[in-house]
Amino acid sequence: MSPLFETVLFVFGLVALGYLAGLTGYLRTETGDALSAFAVGVALPLLLFRTMVSADFHGAAPWALWTTYFTAVIVAWTAGHLAITRIFGRDGQAGVVGGVATAFSNLVLLGTPFMLGVFGQQGFEILSLIIAVHLPTMMMASIILFEIFGREKNGGLHPAAMIRDFLRKIGTNPLILGIVAGLLWSMTGIPLPVLAARFVDALADIAAPLALFAMGLGLRKFGISGNVRPAVVLSFLKLFLMPAVALGMAWLLGLPPLPAKVAVAAAALPSGVNSYLIAMQFGTGQALASNQMTIATACAVVSTAFWLAVAQAVFG
Repeated sequence: MSPLFETVLFVFGLVALGYLAGLTGYLRTETGDALSAFAVGVALPLLLFRTMVSADFHGAAPWALWTTYFTAVIVAWTAGHLAITRIFGRDGQAGVVGGVATAFSNLVLLGTPFMLGVFGQQGFEILSLIIAVHLPTMMMASIILFEIFGREKNGGLHPAAMIRDFLRKIGTNPLILGIVAGLLWSMTGIPLPVLAARFVDALADIAAPLALFAMGLGLRKFGISGNVRPAVVLSFLKLFLMPAVALGMAWLLGLPPLPAKVAVAAAALPSGVNSYLIAMQFGTGQALASNQMTIATACAVVSTAFWLAVAQAVFG
């Protein structure tokens, strides 16, 4: 078995262990919520903080990297929206959920341990460049599009209210706070005190396996309930169209091999819980988002290995 495929199996194996723990009743599915809250609220922000403090991003070509990744996001989002509204006849707000589900990769709970396992610390540092702008960009786009398509129903929100809502969510998001705090500390040039570094390392080192196990336990809670056909279509678009666009853009823009492979791998990741949370917030498409996340995660065991192999063949 190749080391690459073994890493993919290990990462998704931890997700499967979490799912089995919930399926067999060994752990209650509510435990997954607590583990996810700890991972997202404490362990992962500290991992991002540590990365920002010590990382050297020179040569990572951030603008080309962002152009590559977000071109794939735009194409996948548009395809998902059109599939839900034109093929399955849902309204515009359900189309936004479809777009989010098709384009919102699980870069944190799944992407963080995945990149660390496949590409090491350098790969995770490149992923951090995407994470830093990914969440704010996707959240703002979701809010704006929901309000645009919601005006015919309820008149939408005033632009000032939209901006306040966006700033509140970003300003209180622990992942964003971890990134900003790390960047600010790195600008001082002061090394972390030994005791503080030990605390950070102790919690950051458990972030990856904890996040994967919590994700698997959470999938048991979401499950599949109706809307299977559109969820399958969205999963196909997420797992094959989005990484294909990222691969093409990385090649056209001449990204260096490692950033190119990270961009393709990030685009190939399945959707995370954010699409479901956005659907819950706006009160539409919850079952669609839940089903798509579950189906895409199950299929990603094979599709991510495929795209990693393709990216390796193209970029070396």
